[in-house]
Amino acid sequence: MLSVRQGARAVEFYKAAFGAVEVYRVEAPDGAVVSRLAVDGAEFWVADESPEHHNFSPESLGGGSVRMVLTVPDPDAMFAKGSRRHWRRVPERSPPCRWHLGRVVDPFGHHWEIGRPNP
Repeated sequence: MLSVRQGARAVEFYKAAFGAVEVYRVEAPDGAVVSRLAVDGAEFWVADESPEHHNFSPESLGGGSVRMVLTVPDPDAMFAKGSRRHWRRVPERSPPCRWHLGRVVDPFGHHWEIGRPNP
């Protein structure tokens, strides 16, 4: 589950950038969101941060502690689509072994490695 600020905005970002489908959603009266999303059958959750429950976004922590890995048939198409959605590409320090792979940071501070195994 990814904790973010502005959960509703994050859901819309992941739908636009990744082609995610919203499978489930709960919205609190104050606008806070918990949503289950799917990208080609791979599911992940997004929720507004909740400091009272010790759930903090990377923005609150000054960075994240995990990377999401998204395996897709055409990573280049995903990068092209996402770059129009305001994510930032992170240069790799060493070339990936046997993977066509790249890394981005989304507008909410989460790092994503997007790629596929090389044939």
